[in-house]
Amino acid sequence: TFQYGTSALIGGLGEEKESRLIEVLYSSVSVRELMVGKILALGAAGLLQVAIWLVSAPLLLKLGTVSLGGFLNEIHIPANFIILGVLYYLLGYLLFATMSVTLGGITSTVSEAHNLSMIYSMTCYVPIWLIGLFINYPESPAWVVLSIFPITAPIQTLIRLGVSEVPVWQLGVSLGVLSLSVLGGILFAEKVFRTFMLMYGKRLTIKEIAQGLKNS
Repeated sequence: TFQYGTSALIGGLGEEKESRLIEVLYSSVSVRELMVGKILALGAAGLLQVAIWLVSAPLLLKLGTVSLGGFLNEIHIPANFIILGVLYYLLGYLLFATMSVTLGGITSTVSEAHNLSMIYSMTCYVPIWLIGLFINYPESPAWVVLSIFPITAPIQTLIRLGVSEVPVWQLGVSLGVLSLSVLGGILFAEKVFRTFMLMYGKRLTIKEIAQGLKNS
């Protein structure tokens, strides 16, 4: 879902920028309204998908029990896991969405933005790539670090919750860091969006981006 939201948001912003449609939108709504509207629209679609998964899970388990035997009856999903899963999904999506908006503002083409987005899109899968090491070395402090690092926190924390107890303080730190990252990301993305979204046909350098943000 993160990948879908990132790709759709970057694609939509890039197309509107290349076609100059963004200028028309700017004349009707504020920068903040435009940015928040895009983020919430895609977030609602993703949340609907998650809701469908949650509603269909009991039915799928029942069908699986009939087909494969009664051992699936032993599978129970704790309520706190569902609540934390939805919370991490929302915060994770907002973080990825703000990074996507930032890229959409500073890049000149859709393909360039998609290429750069692979940096954080692939990073979020690190916990899945390392799941074999997690099973063999569950007490390693590396998993705590990945649970706190904002980009990997949603997946790594849910993996840990699925196999063991996670200390309350680690959940609190993880959610706190992720929430602060989202807040900072939104403020930064809005500034980038307002400063660079109407700049066309030029690939910005890091120096130009820093100078533009300083002067805005």
